[in-house]
Amino acid sequence: MSRRHLSTGLLVAVVAAASFGVSGPFVKPLLEGGWSPVAAVALRALVGGVVLAPFALVALRGRLAPVWRARRRVLGMAVIGVAGTQVFYFAAIQHIPVGTAILLEYMAPLLLVAVAWVATRRRPAAVVLVGSAVAAAGLLLVVSPGGGGALDPVGIALGVAAMVCCAGYFVIAALPSDGLPPVALAASGLLVGSALLGLLGLTGLVPFTATADDVVVLGSTVPWWVPMLVVGLVATSLAYATSITASSMLGSRLASFVGLLEVAAAAIWAWVLLDEQLTALQLVGGALIVAGIVAVRADTSAERDDSARVLVAAGVEEPERSAPSPT
Repeated sequence: MSRRHLSTGLLVAVVAAASFGVSGPFVKPLLEGGWSPVAAVALRALVGGVVLAPFALVALRGRLAPVWRARRRVLGMAVIGVAGTQVFYFAAIQHIPVGTAILLEYMAPLLLVAVAWVATRRRPAAVVLVGSAVAAAGLLLVVSPGGGGALDPVGIALGVAAMVCCAGYFVIAALPSDGLPPVALAASGLLVGSALLGLLGLTGLVPFTATADDVVVLGSTVPWWVPMLVVGLVATSLAYATSITASSMLGSRLASFVGLLEVAAAAIWAWVLLDEQLTALQLVGGALIVAGIVAVRADTSAERDDSARVLVAAGVEEPERSAPSPT
């Protein structure tokens, strides 16, 4: 990987983390106003997919054959990356503190390292193990999970499911493109994910409610569609498109570690938009996350990232597979 390619990938990944992190101040008023999590996620994904659709068609040159050819990857992105991660996370916070649920979900990079270790029977480089530990410590300081009482095992299980889906998202995003541009994967994954969540809501298995009442956002009363539009444009369409692009450039392992910055970005956005003060420990935690990312990036012992080696070992991906150029 060239230095310029790496720098561009890291920049795109930081943009993705910052975009994902902005969702909190705008999704929370909707949930407090009577929206169920699944309904909010379904509409959020729909808005994001519709916004990205024209860009996807341009990237595809109007040809949908690459989407059909990559239909399994699109379905995986929809089920795991769009619906699974968010639904399991929202379900988890109904049983355990938000900080604990976030901590569990964002252990996904460590899961990728561990799975690669088991699947390839190769111990990760010492710098990767150190970076993983440092980043995990930083995440813990930024999140500062709290809440009295015993933790609900159901909530813990749901948080672990969100972690697995989050790890799966980065693996799917980093797979060979097979002619499908990142923006097309993002758009199709979001649209299919929205449809699946809508069908899930129709079954009645999960609450699926929405309201047209005004909501209070950043101290002002606005129509419900204002925060949804912000979330759909910034925290969904921009976030997914840049995140998938970064994963295709950096590989799932490094991209997932840079994705930890989303937690720090959420804290910063809460400080800027909601005047929620950052503590000294959170600042230290953010610095540790960055240090962990730098350590993981320092590992140059392998040309391919861990998840790719896992897929080869499992027979899912062919070695040295290259994506054909779109015609």
